[in-house]
Amino acid sequence: MSPASFQNALILTGPTASGKSAIALELAEKLKAEIVAVDSMTLYRGMDIGTAKPTAAERTRVPHHLLDVLDPWESASVAWWLERASAAVADIEARGKKALLVGGTPFYLKAILCGLFPSPPSDQELRRQLEGEAETLGPPALHVRLASVDPASALRLHPNDVRRVVRALEVWQLTGRALSDWQQQSWWGEGETGPTFPTGACLAIDIPRDELNTRISRRVESMFAAGWIEEVRQLRNLERPPGREASQALGYGEIAAFLDGRQTLDETIAEVQLRTRQYAKRQLTWFRSLSGCEFCDAESIFTRWLERSEK
Repeated sequence: MSPASFQNALILTGPTASGKSAIALELAEKLKAEIVAVDSMTLYRGMDIGTAKPTAAERTRVPHHLLDVLDPWESASVAWWLERASAAVADIEARGKKALLVGGTPFYLKAILCGLFPSPPSDQELRRQLEGEAETLGPPALHVRLASVDPASALRLHPNDVRRVVRALEVWQLTGRALSDWQQQSWWGEGETGPTFPTGACLAIDIPRDELNTRISRRVESMFAAGWIEEVRQLRNLERPPGREASQALGYGEIAAFLDGRQTLDETIAEVQLRTRQYAKRQLTWFRSLSGCEFCDAESIFTRWLERSEK
């Protein structure tokens, strides 16, 4: 697979609740740009409130790409997304517009900057065995095991993310090599290299941790007030249940537990706030590990990119 070049695009990332969407809208209007979502969950129809998806009014202000392109029971790989993001960027640039890639899904961002790593082997029987152990021993037990053989992956993955923890253990058992080591490689096809990005083309929003945590708490509360519980209820009533990928979306599983009577509303809100803070911490770890991704406060992002566009 040889995706189209992203060299002329601008990339805005940052942890969840850091204000990416608001900054991106204003920047896109000033730069005459269109936005390509770098988000694995806004791909899904019907998952709007919990993913902080841009509203209809915001999409009227600035065209957005790769939103609402899958039903919740469908799946999307990083390669699938990269191919479609490449096509969207090519289409935007062919019309004389600037492409602004906006979002915080770490694997998607790494695919843009570094390309795709060779896929390690898989073994369905081993995977089923590990999934069975997760059910018998509990997800935390597998996460502890992963931490002993691949601490970098364990740091990045939440203990309840059984699918990815199992995959990381599967790779280690089959190859004797940590998944995090495999992911240091990039691949753009024989005889090809990935794009070289100009300095400052990929900026991550730098925000004090205390302020970020406050924003996360307030945003989660506002999502519940906006009808997030009803959104999850409607997803559960679809003709087909959400697939494995969509089911991993932050907060949806916790709300499902509330709807099943397994925890109170206050407990659910607190748990979603905690998990969101943990996810933001893992995002920051990822962004700092990526060469070419530079942290910058919001005001400086405007200054740098607007000055750049005038040259």
